[in-house]
Amino acid sequence: MTTATSHTRFEPVTGWAKLPMGVTFRGDATSIAVDSKDNVYVFNRGTEPIAVFDVDGNFLRGMGHGEFVRPHGIEIDADDNLYLVDDNGHFVQKRTNDGGIVFTLGTKGVACEWQGGGMFNRPTDIAIHPITGELFVSDGYGNSRIHKFDPNGKHITSWGEPGTDPGQFSLPHNISMLGADKVVVADRENFRLQIFTTDGEFVEQIHIHHPMSVTQGKGNDAALYVGEMIPPPVQQGVPNLGAMIAVLSPEGEFLQHLGGPLPGEGPGQFTAPHGVSTDSQGSVYAAEVAWTNYFSSPENSGMQEKPLGEVVSLRKWRRA
Repeated sequence: MTTATSHTRFEPVTGWAKLPMGVTFRGDATSIAVDSKDNVYVFNRGTEPIAVFDVDGNFLRGMGHGEFVRPHGIEIDADDNLYLVDDNGHFVQKRTNDGGIVFTLGTKGVACEWQGGGMFNRPTDIAIHPITGELFVSDGYGNSRIHKFDPNGKHITSWGEPGTDPGQFSLPHNISMLGADKVVVADRENFRLQIFTTDGEFVEQIHIHHPMSVTQGKGNDAALYVGEMIPPPVQQGVPNLGAMIAVLSPEGEFLQHLGGPLPGEGPGQFTAPHGVSTDSQGSVYAAEVAWTNYFSSPENSGMQEKPLGEVVSLRKWRRA
């Protein structure tokens, strides 16, 4: 087993995504996933809710027009089926690679009781077991729960509740498999990753700055890639606080950062790595959202929102 180390060199690929005229993310490229051919799928809130690019950033096709409320999370299984998480729509959907609906979990537009533990209240992300095909959904903005399903969408178990203790959550924002026997959850507002067995038993927690996305590398790359959110207004402008991707060993040891030390739209910076994925070549992709792109304003001592450019919403870092 190999992994990225502190000596692994990455370099940003400037202008990787090539958007055709009229295609826009409207500043919110919320999540990203890579298929078996290294094509890149971006779930976003623009004109093409599911936007597909090749490894060189050429736009291939778009899908899902008018079918989603607020795209949030995407994952792809070994057969290149798509799993899509709509947070304001309160549903999770499996689709074939050409966009055909296989099944839907939840009822579009219908939320369960807020923080009640049901399914769903603004779900955020999904992970897929590499062997069994079982599904793990983080739920989410209006809940503090992880739901486990069989490959056909039958509910198996759920765990979690609001709080700060081990096994409790304050906004489970992203989820990934960790090998074949554990799942890792970005417990965003508790500033930690939590690791569980696939049956929901707590294993350990790892402190990290404001984790908004997490994924384990593909193939022989066992590293964890964690997208860090920017700090609150009172600390903005302080270097090395978020707006980076942290690379960790599978055991949680910090290896290196991509990006930083301050947020920005430069080729070596991030503003909001809301979704992270990797490909078979070891490249790292990030989808960014505009609503977290905030900077301190000395003139008014407050916050000023700055729109995030369309192409800058997608980032690619390759191994140098």
